[in-house]
Amino acid sequence: MTEAKTTPQPALKLGNIELWSPVILAPMAGVTNAPFRRLCRECGEAGLAPAASEALATTRKGVDAPAGLYVSEMITSRALVERTPETMRMIEPDPTERVRSVQLYGVHPQTMAQAATMLCEEDLVDHIDMNFGCPVPKVTRKGGGAALPWKADLFAEIVQRVVAAAKPYQIPVTVKMRTGIDPDHLTFKRAALDAQEAGVDAVALHARTAAQHYSGKAHWDQIAELVELLDIPVLGNGDIFSAEDALSMQAHTNCAGVVVGRGAQGRPWLFTDLVAAFSGLEKRALPTLREVAAMIERHGELMVAEFYGDELRAMREMRKHVGWYLRGFAIGGPQRYALNLVSTREELHERLQALDLDQPYPAAALGPRGRAGSEKVPHLPAGWLDSPYLDEDGAKLLQGAELDSSGG
Repeated sequence: MTEAKTTPQPALKLGNIELWSPVILAPMAGVTNAPFRRLCRECGEAGLAPAASEALATTRKGVDAPAGLYVSEMITSRALVERTPETMRMIEPDPTERVRSVQLYGVHPQTMAQAATMLCEEDLVDHIDMNFGCPVPKVTRKGGGAALPWKADLFAEIVQRVVAAAKPYQIPVTVKMRTGIDPDHLTFKRAALDAQEAGVDAVALHARTAAQHYSGKAHWDQIAELVELLDIPVLGNGDIFSAEDALSMQAHTNCAGVVVGRGAQGRPWLFTDLVAAFSGLEKRALPTLREVAAMIERHGELMVAEFYGDELRAMREMRKHVGWYLRGFAIGGPQRYALNLVSTREELHERLQALDLDQPYPAAALGPRGRAGSEKVPHLPAGWLDSPYLDEDGAKLLQGAELDSSGG
């Protein structure tokens, strides 16, 4: 008797998008452009279980995401509506991208709705995420990012309008947020309920306040609270630096999926580990320096040929990635300094080949990554915390913030 083959089932659904692995690359400004997304996605596909790998060729582009979801850099809604050249280049998908996922940022409901309509009408997107979690001062001081959910009426209107704009096109919409501005001004429960009522397909929670930035520990218990509160999927974010961290978060919170940001910087192969772990496999990627160098060179090639088209600009952008890739390896100061000055692909190749490439992956490269820093008093508009509702002065400030954001 022949045993029937089982068809792989999606681990997570976001509207009509089926994720076979509940793994999402967090949008990161200046990081998650098309070349980096491709590397992470390819690494994720390398971690798929055999049955899923066999079915990969037959999945439906724009609907199925076998190895997770890989979200773009934050796109400013005003710049998108104005079609600034840089922003239009940023939303161009990788030619191999199965699901085109774009994160929108904005503070004005009408502009956000216009941006969402443009993405949908012109068939530029398969999934829209909204940024309500950025803690960077230049964003929060204008009332955007992690500061915005404090204004309950403004938050609800933005989400409602974007969902309404995307609905006729059956484009799923999600929101990414933090727990609040600081411990005295938590917003995540009320904002999540408002988002659910507006019709979003999932809520992603970075379990830190804006004041924390990336310091301290993420409060996973608050993700668990949101899971209990909502009927839609909750995605957990914060302090995932390994596959074991992701499994621990899901076990602790019962979240529907995990969102990974800083942990992937300089480690696209982390997605091999993550996808394998959620497939019940023990496969883990521990590349040698030779393999890491090959990944760096491929990253550089994609940055030049398929994204910037300008070798000098691409290499300047690669410098930070090179530092992340080489973390923990035994490399002398002069060699690191020289790599931080590369201006051509040839220089990158020569300087990488001059390293001791037979080094195994170092233990020092595992664990937390990125700048943790310390807690900071959030930069907010004057009087922002006086009321959780938008007044006339606040509305005028937000109009100016949209205009200042123009240009990408």
